[in-house]
Amino acid sequence: MIPPSDAAALDRLIASLSTSAAVAEKVAIRCAYAPALEHAGAIRLGDDCAAIPDGAGHLLLAAEGMLPWFVAKDPWFAGYSAVMVNISDVAAMGGRALAIVNVLWTPGAAGAEAIWEGMNAAARAYGVPIVGGHTAASDGTNAYLAAAVMGRAERLITSFDAMPGDDLLMAVDLRGAYRGDRPFWNCSTAAPAERLRGDLEILPALAASGACRAGKDISNGGIPGTLAMLLECSAVGAELWLDRLPRPDGVELDRWLISFPSFGFLLAANPDRTGEVISQFAAREIACAAVGRITASRSFVLTLGDAHSVFLEWQEGAEGGWRPHTTFP
Repeated sequence: MIPPSDAAALDRLIASLSTSAAVAEKVAIRCAYAPALEHAGAIRLGDDCAAIPDGAGHLLLAAEGMLPWFVAKDPWFAGYSAVMVNISDVAAMGGRALAIVNVLWTPGAAGAEAIWEGMNAAARAYGVPIVGGHTAASDGTNAYLAAAVMGRAERLITSFDAMPGDDLLMAVDLRGAYRGDRPFWNCSTAAPAERLRGDLEILPALAASGACRAGKDISNGGIPGTLAMLLECSAVGAELWLDRLPRPDGVELDRWLISFPSFGFLLAANPDRTGEVISQFAAREIACAAVGRITASRSFVLTLGDAHSVFLEWQEGAEGGWRPHTTFP
């Protein structure tokens, strides 16, 4: 019999997730890239980067725009994040970043100073140069920022290759703290550059060895939003075991689920390789654990203790997609 406390806690978590605009955005992510589908050719849309065949490997191209309120409230960290998240996207696909370009609109030169300081700090920390972009004056009082990164991978970790029976793993650096009251778990800005670069090298190593064939960088939709995108691309379902998620001490589960870590990945691995994957992260003092299982059901199921509930159910067809347990905003 399921303890009433487990079932009630799971219901509360699902209700909380169902009010998250960030999760809802990732659940409906196909709307964002659908207009490009007819032009993408052989490039599969839905990955963390565009993977462009190039010789024996792939060129990777990723881009991220920073939310205007984020740029206004914390311009230095917005600049830093514009570089950091793109480099993380490249690593998530088993690649190494080569160069960054930015697009910056500001009301004046003074408004750009802190943003540039943040971008340059991240470029130095991760050892990836900023090689150009576009800078212009905006008409109003707001600054707007986006960045793109080029990378390369010899062998890919993709969003399309999770298989029923795979273990679902979460790797996350818990050596950090929240930045203010927003759900940004920052384990990057105070870390030594050598550690940041070495930690990211785990992903290309996992790709090269074949230990992980599928995965995604944990994005602004947190753990459930990121997993929904991975499952959609791979046309599979999953169980996510909430009480097994690596989590910082003292951080409530509902906050952690929608947090955006600066080093966090969901990975799918054959159970025979799970121990190998966990040990590679553990060697660098990064938390990694099996937190679920990939299934053939096309359902996204959450479990907490002995309780379980369908969070999302996939529906086929032109108007199909994920259908939530309750209505998203």
